[in-house]
Amino acid sequence: MHIYSKGWYIAKLKEKGIRFHPEKKKKLELFKIYVVRNLYNEMIEAEEKRKD
Repeated sequence: MHIYSKGWYIAKLKEKGIRFHPEKKKKLELFKIYVVRNLYNEMIEAEEKRKD
């Protein structure tokens, strides 16, 4: 799996326990890469805010 590919983003989200889109309630695999990437970036930003 290539770093920053769609599969990589999905694997990282699943490691964090996110298997479905929080708003649309569909599996992550059904979305285009930009949607998955934005969801991943939002998750990282939320973690950084919790650490501060």
